[in-house]
Amino acid sequence: MIFFGHRFLKNETLYHVFDIDSILHTPPSSTIYVEFDEKNLDIINHAVLNSVKIAIFAKNIREVLYASSLGASYIVVEKELAKSAQNIAENYLFDAKILALTEDEDEIEELALLGVDGAIFSNAIIKISSL
Repeated sequence: MIFFGHRFLKNETLYHVFDIDSILHTPPSSTIYVEFDEKNLDIINHAVLNSVKIAIFAKNIREVLYASSLGASYIVVEKELAKSAQNIAENYLFDAKILALTEDEDEIEELALLGVDGAIFSNAIIKISSL
Protein backbone atom coordinates (compact mmCIF):
# COMPACT_ATOMS: atom_id res chain seq x y z
CA MET A 1 0.00 0.00 0.00
CA ILE A 2 1.25 3.47 -0.84
CA PHE A 3 0.63 6.52 1.33
CA PHE A 4 0.33 10.20 0.52
CA GLY A 5 0.28 12.75 3.32
CA HIS A 6 0.72 10.34 6.23
CA ARG A 7 2.24 12.15 9.18
CA PHE A 8 5.34 9.98 9.55
CA LEU A 9 5.87 8.51 6.10
CA LYS A 10 7.87 10.43 3.50
CA ASN A 11 5.86 10.62 0.33
CA GLU A 12 4.95 12.56 -2.75
CA THR A 13 2.87 15.74 -2.69
CA LEU A 14 0.13 16.37 -5.22
CA TYR A 15 -0.48 19.88 -6.58
CA HIS A 16 -4.14 20.79 -7.12
CA VAL A 17 -4.25 23.00 -10.21
CA PHE A 18 -7.19 24.91 -11.60
CA ASP A 19 -5.86 25.85 -15.03
CA ILE A 20 -2.95 25.09 -17.36
CA ASP A 21 -1.00 28.16 -16.19
CA SER A 22 -1.04 26.81 -12.62
CA ILE A 23 1.11 23.88 -13.73
CA LEU A 24 3.98 26.35 -14.25
CA HIS A 25 3.87 27.12 -10.51
CA THR A 26 4.50 23.53 -9.46
CA PRO A 27 7.94 22.04 -8.76
CA PRO A 28 9.67 20.10 -11.57
CA SER A 29 8.59 16.46 -11.87
CA SER A 30 5.59 17.00 -9.64
CA THR A 31 2.25 15.26 -9.88
CA ILE A 32 -0.72 17.50 -10.49
CA TYR A 33 -4.19 16.86 -9.10
CA VAL A 34 -7.50 17.79 -10.73
CA GLU A 35 -11.09 16.84 -10.19
CA PHE A 36 -12.64 15.02 -13.11
CA ASP A 37 -14.87 17.48 -14.90
CA GLU A 38 -15.39 18.21 -18.56
CA LYS A 39 -14.11 21.77 -17.96
CA ASN A 40 -10.79 20.27 -16.75
CA LEU A 41 -10.17 18.18 -19.87
CA ASP A 42 -7.82 20.85 -21.24
CA ILE A 43 -5.65 20.56 -18.10
CA ILE A 44 -5.73 16.76 -18.20
CA ASN A 45 -4.86 16.56 -21.89
CA HIS A 46 -2.11 19.18 -21.53
CA ALA A 47 -0.55 17.23 -18.64
CA VAL A 48 -0.62 13.93 -20.49
CA LEU A 49 0.75 15.43 -23.73
CA ASN A 50 3.62 17.00 -21.75
CA SER A 51 4.40 13.87 -19.69
CA VAL A 52 3.27 15.46 -16.43
CA LYS A 53 2.01 12.88 -13.93
CA ILE A 54 -1.60 13.48 -13.02
CA ALA A 55 -3.94 12.35 -10.26
CA ILE A 56 -7.63 12.63 -11.09
CA PHE A 57 -10.36 12.72 -8.45
CA ALA A 58 -13.30 10.60 -9.66
CA LYS A 59 -16.77 10.68 -8.10
CA ASN A 60 -18.20 7.53 -9.72
CA ILE A 61 -17.25 4.45 -11.73
CA ARG A 62 -17.79 6.18 -15.08
CA GLU A 63 -15.28 8.87 -14.07
CA VAL A 64 -12.85 6.19 -12.85
CA LEU A 65 -12.97 4.63 -16.33
CA TYR A 66 -12.51 8.01 -18.00
CA ALA A 67 -9.58 8.88 -15.72
CA SER A 68 -7.80 5.68 -16.67
CA SER A 69 -8.47 6.20 -20.38
CA LEU A 70 -7.19 9.78 -20.13
CA GLY A 71 -3.84 8.56 -18.79
CA ALA A 72 -4.02 9.28 -15.06
CA SER A 73 -1.18 7.96 -12.92
CA TYR A 74 -3.43 7.98 -9.86
CA ILE A 75 -7.21 7.87 -9.52
CA VAL A 76 -8.41 9.34 -6.23
CA VAL A 77 -11.80 8.25 -4.89
CA GLU A 78 -13.84 8.49 -1.71
CA LYS A 79 -13.49 5.48 0.59
CA GLU A 80 -17.01 4.27 -0.27
CA LEU A 81 -16.04 3.89 -3.95
CA ALA A 82 -12.58 2.45 -3.33
CA LYS A 83 -13.35 -1.29 -3.45
CA SER A 84 -15.40 -1.04 -6.66
CA ALA A 85 -12.78 1.19 -8.29
CA GLN A 86 -10.00 -1.20 -7.28
CA ASN A 87 -11.89 -4.21 -8.67
CA ILE A 88 -12.41 -2.45 -12.00
CA ALA A 89 -8.76 -1.33 -12.10
CA GLU A 90 -7.62 -4.92 -11.60
CA ASN A 91 -10.14 -6.34 -14.07
CA TYR A 92 -9.13 -3.92 -16.83
CA LEU A 93 -5.44 -3.85 -15.86
CA PHE A 94 -5.26 -0.09 -15.31
CA ASP A 95 -1.83 1.48 -15.23
CA ALA A 96 -3.20 3.95 -12.68
CA LYS A 97 -3.15 3.32 -8.94
CA ILE A 98 -6.37 3.70 -6.96
CA LEU A 99 -6.02 6.00 -3.95
CA ALA A 100 -8.72 6.30 -1.30
CA LEU A 101 -9.23 9.62 0.47
CA THR A 102 -9.02 9.35 4.24
CA GLU A 103 -8.47 11.58 7.25
CA ASP A 104 -8.32 8.81 9.81
CA GLU A 105 -5.33 6.53 10.32
CA ASP A 106 -7.72 3.95 11.77
CA GLU A 107 -9.11 3.45 8.25
CA ILE A 108 -5.77 2.24 6.87
CA GLU A 109 -6.38 -1.33 7.95
CA GLU A 110 -9.85 -1.32 6.37
CA LEU A 111 -8.42 0.07 3.11
CA ALA A 112 -5.71 -2.59 3.13
CA LEU A 113 -8.31 -5.33 3.60
CA LEU A 114 -10.27 -3.87 0.67
CA GLY A 115 -7.11 -4.26 -1.43
CA VAL A 116 -6.87 -0.57 -2.35
CA ASP A 117 -3.53 0.50 -3.85
CA GLY A 118 -3.10 3.44 -1.52
CA ALA A 119 -4.41 5.98 0.96
CA ILE A 120 -4.25 9.73 0.57
CA PHE A 121 -4.69 12.29 3.34
CA SER A 122 -5.86 15.79 2.41
CA ASN A 123 -2.60 17.41 3.57
CA ALA A 124 -0.87 15.69 0.63
CA ILE A 125 -2.78 17.96 -1.78
CA ILE A 126 -1.50 21.52 -2.10
CA LYS A 127 -3.62 24.06 -3.98
CA ILE A 128 -1.76 26.06 -6.62
CA SER A 129 -3.04 29.15 -8.36
CA SER A 130 -1.80 30.69 -11.59
CA LEU A 131 -1.23 34.09 -9.94
